[in-house]
Amino acid sequence: MTPADIQNHIDNLRSRSKVLEADLSDPAVLNDMVQFRRASQELSKLTALFADFDRWVNCLNSINTDREMLTAENDAEMRELLEEELLSLHQEAEQLENRVQISLLPPDPNDSKNIIVGIKPAAGGEEAALFAGELFRAYLHYAESQGWKVDILEQSDTDLGGIKDVSFSLAGCDVYSKMKFESGVHRVQRVPATEAGGRIHTSTITVAVMPEAEAVELNIKPEDLRFDVFRSSGAGGQHVNTTDSAVRVTHIPSGLSVASQQEKSQHRNKEIALRILYARLLEHKQQQEQEKMAADKRSQVGTGDRSERIRTYNFPQNRVTDHRFNVSSFDLPKIMEGEFALILDQIFKITCEQQLEKLRNSQL
Repeated sequence: MTPADIQNHIDNLRSRSKVLEADLSDPAVLNDMVQFRRASQELSKLTALFADFDRWVNCLNSINTDREMLTAENDAEMRELLEEELLSLHQEAEQLENRVQISLLPPDPNDSKNIIVGIKPAAGGEEAALFAGELFRAYLHYAESQGWKVDILEQSDTDLGGIKDVSFSLAGCDVYSKMKFESGVHRVQRVPATEAGGRIHTSTITVAVMPEAEAVELNIKPEDLRFDVFRSSGAGGQHVNTTDSAVRVTHIPSGLSVASQQEKSQHRNKEIALRILYARLLEHKQQQEQEKMAADKRSQVGTGDRSERIRTYNFPQNRVTDHRFNVSSFDLPKIMEGEFALILDQIFKITCEQQLEKLRNSQL
């Protein structure tokens, strides 16, 4: 992308930012939380982009000025100072240009969406369930560090403190763009607390990251949905519901159904079931579109077999390895405390470099 191309993009985006500012003053947008959130996030990103672009332009102007001064300067000490400043300016300009170009890359249409995350044990029995619980808690810590809002939609625990199944939503800035790399099979290798022989055990869990969707976005009509209510199952005694509060919603055209019995309120269970259903329908729709462009594209989660994995958590070696991008971090305890930037920053850098390279090749 040439400087002229970048300038043209920035000029168009400055016009776009004025539209967004006007939208954020519109009562209709202020009363629609979805529109308001999307407009606010887009304007915030544009404001950061303009700041980087202006700093880059100032850097380039300073480089030109210093070059002219260097040409006319005869004092050796002054020339040395100018050369040092030029080196620093060139480094800063390169970093800023890269950041600007990355910001101008075509965004993923889901990047501005909130998400629903689902975690399930796959292979490995109770050890897989225990690790599912640990990864779930790590994601909660990461969400807290990012200032995201967490809403636990469904959760089923094991007797030993593991997780059979959990679904939760994350809302905030850049949620999908940061969490989308978590989708797939996660493999853990360690000596389980339940293993008396001290042998290293391998187990897997699946993580699904689904952008949230609206009924309008999916073109769902009221007659496309069937709602069934039933009595929630519980642990027994006072925990068993005596009313039909659990809700199952079925999307009739696709046959996909989701049940929720997490809450005592039928209304709340209906809301949760719909949110998960819409997210799964959007995921299915987007996967179909992707498969049309790439017939060999694999599904997001896979079967959960031990041989399938996007990432391995090797506790004896204190290593987390992402196999898609061939990157590793040797600080596993920090990642399990929610510091996913240790691995995600590397992944993001690689994907941005790949996109930039593809963009440059297309302009040749």
